[in-house]
Amino acid sequence: MPTALALLCAILAFWLLASAYCMLRLGISLHQAVLYAPLKLFFRMKDGPIRQARGAAPPVIYAVWHRSKLEPALMLALLPSDTLHILDEYSARAALIDPYRALARNIAFNAHHVFVSRRLVRRLRGGGRLAVYLPDNTAPDPKAFRLFRAIARIAANAEARIVPIHVEGAEQTSFSLASKEVKRRLAPQLRVTTMEPLTIAQMAALSGEEKPMGANLFFDRMLAVRGLTRPRGETLDAA
Repeated sequence: MPTALALLCAILAFWLLASAYCMLRLGISLHQAVLYAPLKLFFRMKDGPIRQARGAAPPVIYAVWHRSKLEPALMLALLPSDTLHILDEYSARAALIDPYRALARNIAFNAHHVFVSRRLVRRLRGGGRLAVYLPDNTAPDPKAFRLFRAIARIAANAEARIVPIHVEGAEQTSFSLASKEVKRRLAPQLRVTTMEPLTIAQMAALSGEEKPMGANLFFDRMLAVRGLTRPRGETLDAA
C-alpha cells in the first residue's frame, strides 16, 4: 500500500510539473495545461508554432485540418480560451473530448451544410476568435468546397486574419479519421505546423493575381500548411 501510494504521488507530481512546463512555455492556462500535458508526453508533441498562432491579433480565424479525433481536443487545450470552437457533431458530444470542451466555448456544426453567419462576423468584428475544423479533403468537389467559400466570406466580411493549422502525424494515430489504407501506430510523434496570420486581402496582394477568388486563396493557404499546392490552373470556387 505505501509503495502504491508513493507511486501515485510521484505520477501526480510529474503530471503537475509537466503541466507547469506547458503553461509557462506556451502561455496556456493551468486548466488547459493539465489536460494537454498527457497528450504532449504520449505523442511527444512538437508544438512550438502554436505560440505564433496564439499571438495572432484578433479578429482571427484558426482554420484546422481535421484529420483525426484529436485535433479538437488539442486545439481546445492550446488556443486562447476566448476562442469559439465550431465543432463537428461527433466532437460536440463525444465522451473522449468532454473534459476538453469545458476549456472554451464551443458549438456544434454540420460541415456538410453551408453557413455564413452574421453572428460570427459580428463576433469577429468585436475582437473575437473562431476555430473551424475542415474535413481532411485536399481535392474537394464543388459541394465540399462550399465550406472553404463560406469561411473565406466570413473572414473577408470581418476583415479577420486566418491562421492555417495542421497536426502532422494525426492521421497515423488510432484516433485517425483517414481510410484504413493509412497505417496506424500506437504513439506516432505529432507536430503542429502553422502559417503567418493573413487576411483575405493580404493573401490577394501576395498572390499577384488580377482578380483572385477568396476561397481559392484560403484553400491554397490550407494546402501550403501541409506542404502541398493546388494543381496549376485549377479553380475550385464554384457557385
